[in-house]
Amino acid sequence: MLFVLGEYRITGRRAADIAAGVEAGVASGALPPGALLPPMRELAGDLGVNPNTVAAAYRTLRERGVIETDGRRGSRVRARPSSTPRDALRMAVPKGVRDLAEGSPDVSLLPSLEGALAAAARRYAQAPTLYGAAPVAPELAELARAGFDADGVPPGPVAVTSGALDAIERVLGAHLRPGDAVAIEDPGWGGALDLVPALGLRVLPVAVDDDGPRTDAVARALEAGARALVVTSRAQNPTGAAVGAERARELRALLADHPEVLLIEDDHGNGFVDLPFHPLGGVTRHWVLVRSTAKAYGPDLRLAVLTGDAVTLDRLRGRQRLGPGWVSRLLQYAVVELWTSGAVDTATVARSYAGRRDALVEALRQRGVRAHGRSGLNVWVPVVDETVVVTRLLAAGWAVSAGAIFRVEAGPGVRLTVSQLAVDEVPDLADAVAAAVSVGAAGGRHE
Repeated sequence: MLFVLGEYRITGRRAADIAAGVEAGVASGALPPGALLPPMRELAGDLGVNPNTVAAAYRTLRERGVIETDGRRGSRVRARPSSTPRDALRMAVPKGVRDLAEGSPDVSLLPSLEGALAAAARRYAQAPTLYGAAPVAPELAELARAGFDADGVPPGPVAVTSGALDAIERVLGAHLRPGDAVAIEDPGWGGALDLVPALGLRVLPVAVDDDGPRTDAVARALEAGARALVVTSRAQNPTGAAVGAERARELRALLADHPEVLLIEDDHGNGFVDLPFHPLGGVTRHWVLVRSTAKAYGPDLRLAVLTGDAVTLDRLRGRQRLGPGWVSRLLQYAVVELWTSGAVDTATVARSYAGRRDALVEALRQRGVRAHGRSGLNVWVPVVDETVVVTRLLAAGWAVSAGAIFRVEAGPGVRLTVSQLAVDEVPDLADAVAAAVSVGAAGGRHE
């Protein structure tokens, strides 16, 4: 049996087949974002199946982040289904256009990996890693823990994952169940905004300003039942926000009143931002702090170190053993070599990014355009119409990211990544942005 939804046919008699049919339609674009699915009883009648079968299919789709259900309003395809490739929302950059949309670091500021990988290979040759070895190289754990201690992070064991998003996924999975709510920055990292619903969890958006998540917005999310809070400590993507000392004190005081909330801190700016780190961890029962090597040492390293409470780290490592087992010791040895050799001068790298970022923010200010970029690689410009601004900038020779990739309820904006920008290009870029933002930037907050 089948059900025709517009030009798309939903078929199947088993819950798995019905769910697969809907997901295929979403992935192909035949069921666009916002498409209203038929009521469960109506679809069950047309397919000749029990309503519980359709209910199970819809539940599977919700847990996969494909659809969302809003009471009597019914079930709809999510605005950004997890089955839709994120790259599909990005505009292709024509030849000759300057690409400020990619979000990657400046390759010239990344260290060479040749020596570090060679040193790791020599060490491996002397003592190959075999099954049963400890998942974290002792030297890496020692160096990571020393860095945490220097920044006032509470004591805790150390684990290694394949990047920050891998860590966040494993930590959420260690404590939360489908249907639980996660408070997450808005605008914020698109990967995390997609991951949460893909795990069957609910996003509670939290407004952001230049000092990070606003305390009042976090309070509202916690009162609304958030079981977890994800915070970007420095170099927040896309706004460049960084949690300052006063904001950290406010958030710690707030979290102390909600000890059962899982706290995940993503120190995105570690290694390429020179603003001080103000930890939040330790006031709730379960917490983690994640530091990735991607932006400072190279995205292909795919390695992050994290610490947190003993229960959370034990659950994470236990689940990791059932999957990949461990992150390659070769990569771990390479990171040890990079860290001990001083391959990256954080202050120099931070100054390079700050010089471009601050110059752009100031140039935009002089042209009457409000922009945000306190730390990191990105500048966020609130706008009235993202499509108009992105299109006008593309015509002027500049590719930027539409803010829809990064937001849930926050107002529209565009993200400009400065890693490929030269300081002497700033005036021309600022002129182009000012011209594209024909009615000016929309307000001073990221909402």
